[in-house]
Amino acid sequence: MRARHVAGAVAVAAMTVLGTSACSAGPQTDPPSSAPPSSAPPSAGQSASASARDRLRDGLLTQAQLPRGFHLLTAEINSTTTAAPHGPASTVPIASMPCSELGVQSFMTHHAPPLEDVAVGMEQVPEQISEQVPDDSWFGQEALDRYAPGRAAEVMAAIRAAAQRCPSYANALDSGTTTQETVSVTAADVPADDSLVLRIASALPDDPEPYVSEQAFVREGDVILMVQKLVAKKPRAGVEAVLPAAVAAYRAATAH
Repeated sequence: MRARHVAGAVAVAAMTVLGTSACSAGPQTDPPSSAPPSSAPPSAGQSASASARDRLRDGLLTQAQLPRGFHLLTAEINSTTTAAPHGPASTVPIASMPCSELGVQSFMTHHAPPLEDVAVGMEQVPEQISEQVPDDSWFGQEALDRYAPGRAAEVMAAIRAAAQRCPSYANALDSGTTTQETVSVTAADVPADDSLVLRIASALPDDPEPYVSEQAFVREGDVILMVQKLVAKKPRAGVEAVLPAAVAAYRAATAH
């Protein structure tokens, strides 16, 4: 039962992260009725920035491009909003951050803020859930992060180095429970300039079955495409269920 409580807490926290990712700008409110709307045309810089955001947003998965059985969570993540960074940037680079932050969903944008970021959530809900069979549910997100020229390659190298520096570590939860985290890195089986899949298995005391989360990072030029599958026990599928479709959608959007 304690394992269920910990997993539930992790899932709720993850949903909160997804709900705020790429939305820090927030919806714009209407101006007061006493103030006339501005008629000034956008500056050249503002127009260029909006154009860049639109192009990046066009590379996100749409409902029609998702694998069968998946659905977009547009209520949780506003895919029409672009904002970067998500919050105050850390002065600690990825290469020096604590190992425990590898399991934080926003570690990349917190320690290496992009110029632009867009994201959309997605899920696959099974018809039946049983502790005796692998978990068919899938909950996560896709994000596209654009960096300054050359910076995306540096970020990928830093993520890989951090994972290699932290193959195993203890993580103290707010509840007082300590989990043992095991980190592995593999290449993502997709065409790209660079790619990796970061897998973290979290073992609770007296529980032989770890909870698993995965993040795939795929670099295309100065953009990093990230697909993240949140924590699950006995997962039947990982990021590979969505990643090929996400890469294909981004490449199609940027081909013209």
